[in-house]
Amino acid sequence: MTDNWDEVSYVISSQYRVAVMDELADEPATPTEIASEAEFATSHVSRAVGRLHDRSIVELTVPESQHVNRQYRLTEKGRRLWDNITEAELVG
Repeated sequence: MTDNWDEVSYVISSQYRVAVMDELADEPATPTEIASEAEFATSHVSRAVGRLHDRSIVELTVPESQHVNRQYRLTEKGRRLWDNITEAELVG
């Protein structure tokens, strides 16, 4: 499975972080797109994205200086983490 249970439990302890990971597993997206798809408030999703970014689980696909339409994707670390979570069926 994974040696990084802290990261796994961090992600699965928030429905917003799970939604972000689930959406970004398919393709890059903006927080607004993720919020719309997951039917959550954009503010909650933006906060979750920011915290996942701080942990190097997601990354920007555009320059840091761009403040509009900031698209994110899973990092390699994020991809491995999400694969571990889904393979272990830790989220519905």
